[in-house]
Amino acid sequence: MPLVDVHCHINHKLFEGKVEEIIANAARAGLKAVVLSGVNPEANLEVLEYAKKYPLIKASLGIYPIDALGLSPDEVGLPHHEGPINLTEQFAFFEANLDKIISIGEVGMDFHWVSKDETFEKQKENFQKIIRFCIKVKKPIVIHSRKAEVECLNVLEEEIKNNEIPVIHHCFGGKKALIKRGAELGHNFSVPANIARNSGFESLVKIVPNKQLLTETDSPWLSPFKGTTNEPANVTESIKKIAEIKELSIKDAEDLVWSNFKRIFNYEEE
Repeated sequence: MPLVDVHCHINHKLFEGKVEEIIANAARAGLKAVVLSGVNPEANLEVLEYAKKYPLIKASLGIYPIDALGLSPDEVGLPHHEGPINLTEQFAFFEANLDKIISIGEVGMDFHWVSKDETFEKQKENFQKIIRFCIKVKKPIVIHSRKAEVECLNVLEEEIKNNEIPVIHHCFGGKKALIKRGAELGHNFSVPANIARNSGFESLVKIVPNKQLLTETDSPWLSPFKGTTNEPANVTESIKKIAEIKELSIKDAEDLVWSNFKRIFNYEEE
C-alpha cells in the first residue's frame, strides 16, 4: 500500500543539491505522495515549483504565524520574507492556484518564539482570517501550534462548525486532555517519524481514533535517527509505531493511513 508524508520542508537549504536523491529515497520506501508545506510568500512560490517539477510532491501553501507578524523564527534555511505578510494578497495568490494545491498550511499560532502577551491578539486575528478563507475555498487546514495548543483549539472550535473543513494538527505537542479534545472535535493528527524517541507522540497514537491518524516527517527536523537529517522516507518509522500501538500489521497500518489521507485531503490517485 502507498505511504504518505503529509508535512515536510524539502525546499530547506539542507537539501540543496540533494532533492532528486531525497525524492528517489521516498519512492523506494513506498511513498506515493509527499506534501511540501509553505511558510510565507517566497516559500509558497518554491512549493508550487517543486510540485510542478516532481510528480511525487503535492503542494500545501502556508502562512507561518511568526512570518505573518514580520518576525524571524529560529530557522534561516527556508526562504525569508521581509516584513508582515499581507494576508489579502496571499489569499488572492492561493485562490489563483487552488487547483494546484492539496491543502493550506502550515498556519496557526506560536508562543515558543514570541511572547503570548505581546502577540496573542494579532496572531488570533490572523488565524481567524486564515480559517475563514479555508472554509470559503473548502481546503483542509494544516495547523502549527507550538506552545499554543489550547489557543489554537479554542479558535478552531469557535470558527469551524460541523467539520466544515478537515483540520490536521501537525506535530501536536499538547497534553493528553488536549489531544482527546481535538480528536472529539473530529480533528486529525499527523504522527512524526521521531515517535520512537518521543513518548508524547506514542500517547497521541493511543488516544486518537484510527480514522484520524496520518504520517509526517517535518523534514529536515525531527529525525527518528539521532544526529541525522530527517527525510520523507522515514515515515516508515511512524507506520511501525502506529502498527505496534494500534495492534495492526504493518500492511494494515499503511492501508489505514493511506485511506485516511485520500479521504481527509480529498486526494484522487493518478
